[in-house]
This record gives sequence, C-alpha cells and structure tokens, in this order.
Amino acid sequence: MRSSLTLILLSAGLLAFAVGCGVLSGSKSGRASTGLVQVWLTNPAQAERFAVQPSLRSGAIITADVPIIAIDEQQRFQTMDGFGYTLTGGSAMLLHKMTPEARAKLLRELFGVKDDAIGISYLRLSIGASDLDDRVFSYNDLPLGETDPTLARFSLAPDQEHLIPVLKEILAVSPDIKLLGSPWSPPTWMKTNANSKGGSLKPEWYDAYARYFVKYVQGYAAEGIRIDAITVQNEPLHPGNNPSLLMLAEQQATFIKSNLGPAFKAAKLDTKIIIYDHNADKPEYPITVLNDPEARAYIDGSAFHLYGGQIEALSKVHAAYPDKHLYFTEQWVGSKTKFADNFSWHIKNLVIGAPRNWARTVLEWNLAADSQQNPHTPGGCTECRGAITIDGDSVKREDAYYIIAHASKFVQPGSVRVASTETTGLPNVAFRTPDGQLVIIVQNEGTEPKTFGIRRGQQTVTATLPPGAAATYVW
Repeated sequence: MRSSLTLILLSAGLLAFAVGCGVLSGSKSGRASTGLVQVWLTNPAQAERFAVQPSLRSGAIITADVPIIAIDEQQRFQTMDGFGYTLTGGSAMLLHKMTPEARAKLLRELFGVKDDAIGISYLRLSIGASDLDDRVFSYNDLPLGETDPTLARFSLAPDQEHLIPVLKEILAVSPDIKLLGSPWSPPTWMKTNANSKGGSLKPEWYDAYARYFVKYVQGYAAEGIRIDAITVQNEPLHPGNNPSLLMLAEQQATFIKSNLGPAFKAAKLDTKIIIYDHNADKPEYPITVLNDPEARAYIDGSAFHLYGGQIEALSKVHAAYPDKHLYFTEQWVGSKTKFADNFSWHIKNLVIGAPRNWARTVLEWNLAADSQQNPHTPGGCTECRGAITIDGDSVKREDAYYIIAHASKFVQPGSVRVASTETTGLPNVAFRTPDGQLVIIVQNEGTEPKTFGIRRGQQTVTATLPPGAAATYVW
C-alpha cells in the first residue's frame, strides 16, 4: 500500500509532500517492496541533482540487445563502515558560527537518516591542525628549544573552541557515527626541522609521540567522543603541505611495532591503527609496512587517496593481505572545476570504484568551506571547495554533497557489497543493507542515453540513464 502511494504521489508531481512525509525515506522504516524500485538521479546536463524519479516496477521484458546488470546477493565482499567527509577544524568553525537553529537544521540534513537527510555515517578529523584550519597548531606547542617528554602540557584546548562542541551536536543526531583521526604533523619540537612543514619525526621522540596519540584518544573519550580509528600520518610522502611530515614506510613500521602499537595495548585502547593514508600510486608503501610481522600485528588496514595512481591498486594490497581492511579517506574537489567533470570522475572512481576494490569507507575532502574557500593555514589549500559552502547561515550544496549522497543515504554501516556484473559503459556497485534492501549505483559513461536491465534473482527492471548521469536504485 505504501509503495502504491509513493507511485501515485510521484506521478502527480507531489514530490515535496512525499519527501516531507517520509514516504521516500532512505531510512530502515522506508523499506521498498520487492517489486518496486525507487530511483534517485543526478543528470549534470539537466541540472538534476540527486532528484527522486518515478519508481520502476519489476517484470519488464528485456530484449536481447539490452545489457543486463545481474546481482548475485550470495556472493559477498566487505562490510561497509560508511560514507562521508573530513570534518576539518575550518569546517567545524563555520558550522559553529551559524545560529543554533540553522546549524541544527543542517546537521539533521547531513547526519540524519529520515526524510530528506543524506545519512553521513563516517567522519575524518585532523589530530591537531590540518591545512584547512585557520592556523597551525598541535596539542603540545612549545617555545622554540623547549621539549616536554612527559607531555605535561598536552591540551585539546584548540579543539574545544569549535570542533568538540560541533561533534557533540553531530553525535546527538547520529550517535553511532564513526570517527577517524589523522595527524598532519607532530608537535614541532619532535621534528628534525622544528617546523610545522616537512621534516621527520626524531627517533628519540617516537615514544612520546605514541603517548601523544594515546592522550588524544583518551582526551576525546573524556569528552564522550569515541575515536574509532587513527591513521599514523596524513600523506606521509608529501612533506610540502603546511602542516606536514615525511614518514617513510620503514619508519612507519618501526614506529608502530616499537611504540604506537605497544602504547595502545598498554592503555587498553581498541582504537584501530590504519597505515599509509596517501595515494594509490604507491601500494608498495602499505605492503612494506605490512610485511613487518611485528607491525602487522597492530594494524587494522590501509588508507588511500587518489591524487595519483589508479583505484585498482587497492585490490593489490588486498591480494597481498586479505585479512587487513582498506579505506578510502580523501579526495578534493577544486573550486575552479566543473560539476559534470567532478561528478563523473568521483562517482566512477570513488563511490563505485573504491568499494569494488575493497574499500570500507569513501570520504571526500572536505565538509565545508566559505565562498572564498576559507579558512586555510598559510601555505594550505586555497582552492578546496567544501561539500557545502557556508556564509553565515547561508548554505549552498556543492559537488561532493551530491556525490556522497548517492551512497550515504542508502548504504548505511553494516551494508555488505555484493556481486554485480561489470558491464561496458555502465560502471556500477551493489550493496545489501542490514534490513535486506538492495542498493545499486549505476553510471552511464557514454555520450548517448543508455537503456539496461537490473536483475535480482528472478526479477528484472529496465532503466534508462542520460549520458553522463548516475542513479541510485533502491530495491
């Protein structure tokens, strides 16, 4: 009865009413019937952005010349942890400066799972400043020449101004959201160049830096915020950012096996340790770290970006160590680029490509910026467009908002990727959700409209995608 009502509402053009009533909800309570497939479309050529379409009904006759995407729900792969963004310090600052009413409404839209919310379920945070904070800082900044071996002056005060208050509000909306912490740089007194940019971690401070991570996780726990995982270093082969650090694979392995892993164990932390957190052009980096059996014992998995290399490199790491997890943790959208180009590339390589290559997360960089791509550190990214643009209480939804929404609204944590036919010109990925729905994301790479079938068991639906478009089908 509910599905029939949805179809009537859509055909009558009363979309706003349907969404407002929760009929088209992506939540567990909005489960689709087995014979009716709900559709959300982004068509860059027509300025349609994650727009609900008339539902499809199974039972169509498919002619021989129509390609079929066949779903095999018995063939299962990784369990998904979630889709989302990096909540940079700058993003938190912009959110925190909104009026409470406007911020609450936006957080419900971003992190809720009902009605018109998009269900973000995973966030990456910076441990200390990233380059998209308004200034460079660590949690243990000291005058030049001073050191603090016991970390007596460790303080989360910089995060208590904006980030922690905003996280508490997010947790009120989404209590189970997973958080990943990533450092851009240790405190400068631990570094070979005593500078926030570049340099390496001095071996004599490996132990102190391991305890720095412990204090971070424990400090957030004291605020009621659980850090599910950390990466050891953001982009360890890119020391040119501000802040940044050069950490070679052998150094990372030594730090984990001799310091970080034992420190987490001694503190009885169950926070995951994830390695690498850099581009797919160097899969040998995480493999080198994992080749060390003592380090490997402490490692949950490896994280990747895609500013270099091919997404298929993740499968190479999976083949080498299939018991270790994979995560996709960062990709930017440039402020001078076009929606159609961004949408096509990110959907194919990240939303579809990363899970097809074993990634448990897909995270875009970053959640929010203002209309001038601020804030950022001196030397930080000046062209990083947020998933949302915030100016005061004004909110504009940008490319990465729609890219992630195609998955985050429906593929909630605990969903499992299932097998789907790789069809020429129709990149796709399929998931079975915890409540038994089938979610399929399909892209038309071609320059002409393309009609195809989606087969689930004995049922088939026929769909047509405009050129360059992508759609999420919920069955």
